Amino acid sequence: MRAAVYKGNGTMSVERVPTPHVGRDEILVRVESCGICHTDLKKVEQDLLPPPRIFGHEMAGVVAAVGEGVKQFRPGEPVAVFHHIPCSECFYCRRKLYAQCPTYKKVGVTAGYEPAGGGFSEYVRVMDWIVRRGVVRIPDGVSFDRACFVEPINTCLKAVEQMELEPDELVAILGQGPIGLMFTMLARRTTTMIVTTDTIGRRRELSLALGATASWDPRGTDVVDEVRARSEGRGADAVIVAASARGITDQAMACSRPGARILLFSQTSHQERIEMSGADICVGERRILGSYSASVDLQDESARLVFSGVLPVERLISHRLPLEEIRQGIHLALHPDEQSLKIVVQPQRRA
Repeated sequence: MRAAVYKGNGTMSVERVPTPHVGRDEILVRVESCGICHTDLKKVEQDLLPPPRIFGHEMAGVVAAVGEGVKQFRPGEPVAVFHHIPCSECFYCRRKLYAQCPTYKKVGVTAGYEPAGGGFSEYVRVMDWIVRRGVVRIPDGVSFDRACFVEPINTCLKAVEQMELEPDELVAILGQGPIGLMFTMLARRTTTMIVTTDTIGRRRELSLALGATASWDPRGTDVVDEVRARSEGRGADAVIVAASARGITDQAMACSRPGARILLFSQTSHQERIEMSGADICVGERRILGSYSASVDLQDESARLVFSGVLPVERLISHRLPLEEIRQGIHLALHPDEQSLKIVVQPQRRA
């Protein structure tokens, strides 16, 4: 089969690799759509993991084969696949900190080499513990491109629930890339007072269409003054940092009120360093929150939001690319232009 293999030093190569063999209680999935995630970009750009690997985890496809013992799925069924599932029994799982569970940290989907998701390939092997709890059937009439948003929507929904937003709160979302726009859609379900920032005009326009009341370019707007003007001089009640640009956490602190919650979502690399005023946190009684990856408790709800069309996620897709063009897709996602947004790889397409 064909797969995009990460070779190290920021390079990927589309080449032939063996189609995975499935064992007992496992399934083989033919990948139809796989979104490019910001964590994929960091792994490639910053060489965070040793090669060779086949990345890609926002995937949807069709069950191609089932191993001995599999009763709940059959070949031909369309499915979305999560690549992490917790044990539900350990210290962290009992506290619902699933992303810290040792079992969760193991990647349970692979296209070969060290398991790394594998969605940037034609087929993936889904391991037994993922088959049991991490595979979601796609209803009739739902496209694979839409279905591949189930995992990223889950991660954003988990963060929004952690923020405990209230209907009368002013929420600032810094960054309106694909993740930031998902946050805008989700926050809009609770509050109508949402302000956002992004340097790309089309993203700001889409942010307004999806529920933001104002969206500014932080390079030409005093975001702090604008937020305070909408909050009787206080600042935002909640700030979501949905990008990892230089200085963005300083801006999050500056535009938040005393007692606010500030959620860091995009700071996923150990290479990233953040400096904050201790007094802004301690004397200002602000809470700094972190949220990472998906929650098994939210699988059904995230699937419902995506499959039902309640969240118009397909509006975020700017490019649909065959596997042979994944290098262009990675470059475009790392260096977005006015038109680029969510990039979906379709491994079964031919260039």
